[in-house]
Amino acid sequence: MIALDTNILVQAHREDAPQHEAAKAALHQLARGVAPFAVPWPCVSEFLAIVTHARIFRPPSTLEQGLASVRALEALPNLRLLGEVDRHLDVLAAIVRRGVSGAKLHDARIAAICLSHGVSELWTADRDFSYFPELRTRNPLVD
Repeated sequence: MIALDTNILVQAHREDAPQHEAAKAALHQLARGVAPFAVPWPCVSEFLAIVTHARIFRPPSTLEQGLASVRALEALPNLRLLGEVDRHLDVLAAIVRRGVSGAKLHDARIAAICLSHGVSELWTADRDFSYFPELRTRNPLVD
């Protein structure tokens, strides 16, 4: 199963984003398929925080616009929203014990959620996921 990171969602949502068309095409590719794909819940809240932030986008998306985008994703029959599972702390601990701390813990949380759910590949434009070699990544905006 493929999972989407926040930056792909943001680029697909914001028409003024530099890689909007590529992100929209990647999202549509997954949405049109029959195979399940996923978005980790932390990416949903981060997406809302970014697209509604007035220092990032001028004008920012309204909260209602951001929520409408999430609801449109949620309505797709092949989308799975992923959260922590019972063994989340064990998976997270194994990842962060290799020296992950500070701001990288947010990405470690996403990686642990993906690994716990058997995600085969995370689509992201964020190179920080290279800290988690057990989670394969791909940048669909440049591939």
